[in-house]
Amino acid sequence: MAETSEDLAAGEPAQSSDQLTAGQAARRQRVIRAALELGAEGGYDAVQMRDVATRGQVALGTIYRYFTSKDHLLAAVQVQWITDLESRIRMRPPKGETTVERMVEILRRASRAMEKQPELSAAVVTALSSPDPSVTGCKDEMDQVMGRIQAMAFGPDFDPELEARIKRALGYVWFSSLLAWVNGWEGIDASGDELISAAHLMLDQYR
Repeated sequence: MAETSEDLAAGEPAQSSDQLTAGQAARRQRVIRAALELGAEGGYDAVQMRDVATRGQVALGTIYRYFTSKDHLLAAVQVQWITDLESRIRMRPPKGETTVERMVEILRRASRAMEKQPELSAAVVTALSSPDPSVTGCKDEMDQVMGRIQAMAFGPDFDPELEARIKRALGYVWFSSLLAWVNGWEGIDASGDELISAAHLMLDQYR
């Protein structure tokens, strides 16, 4: 559902995260966490900018210094979510004797995390489908983080070009299956199963 007038930017392009002072970065992070909480509680429609401002303890105009729209904000929430996932997986790296065993563990952990918060997951997938140009930067950042996570499954001797192609293909499969879930074409469990199946098809032939 559209945000109506709340979804109009405040006149200037949003500041990127690498342009912020420490105080600005802290406020931006409060906004992201507030949107994450609201999305987890009620999904896409629950993330209203005025409510985000109230929960994040910032002025409404402050949000638009960092995010051009609700979709941009929710895309940033997904970047935060996957960055948190990366930290957890680095603390407990995937186990397995083969590439596919390690990859499947990574993908299962990522899928379970999304299954635990279906309202939030649906909200961020909806936002990532937006044509908003600001969302593209978040997609690129998300791909970089997911690429680093998936890289933990590959051994040092794996062909780098082939590794990059496999990671990209798995990313497409995951996003497509999540879109199918958000649109009601299949259950959230099925999206994880599709991803695991794709990993086996691509990686079973390798050690």
